[in-house]
Amino acid sequence: MKTPFDMSTMDKAKEAANEPTKPNSIFGVRHVQCALIFFALAVTYGLRVNMSVAIVVMTDNTTNPNYPEYHWEEKARSVILSSFFWGYVITQVPAGQLAQKFGAKLVVFWGLTICSILAILTPICAEIGGSALVIALRVIQGLCQGTVFPSTHTLVAKWAPLKERGRLGTISYSGAQFGTAVMLAVSGELASSSMGWPSIFYASGGMGLVWAVLWFFFASSSPSENRFVSEEEKAYIEWVPTIENSEPKSAQKLSTPWKSIFTSMPFLVLLLSHCSNNWGFWTLLTEMPTYMKNILDLNIKDSAILSSLPYWGMFGMCFVFVFISELLNRNPCMSLSFSRKFFNSLGLWVPMIGLIGMGYMNKDHVEWAVVLLTLTVSMNAACYLGFQMNHIDLSPNYAGTLMGITNGAANIMSIIAPLLVGFIVTDEKNPSQWRIIFFIAAAVYLVGNSLFIAFGKVETQPWNEPKKSVTNGQTSAQNPTRIIVVESRY
Repeated sequence: MKTPFDMSTMDKAKEAANEPTKPNSIFGVRHVQCALIFFALAVTYGLRVNMSVAIVVMTDNTTNPNYPEYHWEEKARSVILSSFFWGYVITQVPAGQLAQKFGAKLVVFWGLTICSILAILTPICAEIGGSALVIALRVIQGLCQGTVFPSTHTLVAKWAPLKERGRLGTISYSGAQFGTAVMLAVSGELASSSMGWPSIFYASGGMGLVWAVLWFFFASSSPSENRFVSEEEKAYIEWVPTIENSEPKSAQKLSTPWKSIFTSMPFLVLLLSHCSNNWGFWTLLTEMPTYMKNILDLNIKDSAILSSLPYWGMFGMCFVFVFISELLNRNPCMSLSFSRKFFNSLGLWVPMIGLIGMGYMNKDHVEWAVVLLTLTVSMNAACYLGFQMNHIDLSPNYAGTLMGITNGAANIMSIIAPLLVGFIVTDEKNPSQWRIIFFIAAAVYLVGNSLFIAFGKVETQPWNEPKKSVTNGQTSAQNPTRIIVVESRY
């Protein structure tokens, strides 16, 4: 089979002639789906990080003594913060398979709806069963949320036209930072209000249920299942460069090539890069409220607001990096490989420097600490145009499954990182112990991106396509499907 690198001028001209015209409307159904995914991830992260701030006031209610205080030790708090990911890693791969087979809409709907209900029940569980029941509840929430990222990656692969993949994908995933920033910003206010820390869980769970109604009525697993999409927009979304007759991607029914995936060097490097990103990201996300309270000597309200600032920065930088990416794409000499590795380096190596600097901060350097923390987290947004889109580069047909595998493995790091903090940081007011945590995260960033630069690939892998058999001298697909080839500049 020919790739875009092998095509003759005549082949390329034929492809260009077959490419559908971009719809004239500025805002289409694909953008509605993008917005729904954006808010799905905003809800997801709001439900995920609510505990990071709430646990500070649940164990020290001096800011609002009208609500219960639980005397949980640091190791117990670390277990609570990491327990979410115990369940989260389990459902990653099954969710990718379910989304691939049955469609992603209902998988995401039920996962986040159940998770939202459990969030509302958290204060009751803490009162009835203490830390043990809260841990159990967080594990179940993790099981529910494990369905989200593999399913949304499947949705992005279905809904994002090839030429808009980076833009729509990044905008969709920026919802995670939006949800994180909003939840961290309002949690301190909610905790010190007359409604107390339970309102953190009521607010995040209630917003999840509101989202669920909108998602149920307006989201679709693919363009072919959406009654509002025009034929013109549908053709534009589903077109990809190919020189073979094939079915549209919404019709694909494929068996997963597990052996080929797990023996693929580009995929294994992608997996390691994802793991390194999660180590640093979740170390900061779960531990920043505690770090700011004990090292920078900030109260819960200031800590919550300042903790959210880096994620507002990350949210804004998503759009900056999309703009830079589109400028690079206009240069015919700029390859997709360079673009992916350039943005991944911005997303991991600049934060690496920030983490090293944060290791030397204390309460006399609050301003510098906030600047470094904001820089460290904000620049991580570049990874959305790096390894995050690489799943779809390697295999558009199995993007959800690949995300399930790498996100499942990467979130084992999300379990280990908070537990490591609990093991190393025995004195929360000791800056030298926090320095060790930051240096470890910086080293992980260094190794992860170095491997991605050296061995990462962007070409669609052979195992993305169905196997073929030769019958009577003619090649035929054993399982007919669309043969997807990604053009090198998008």
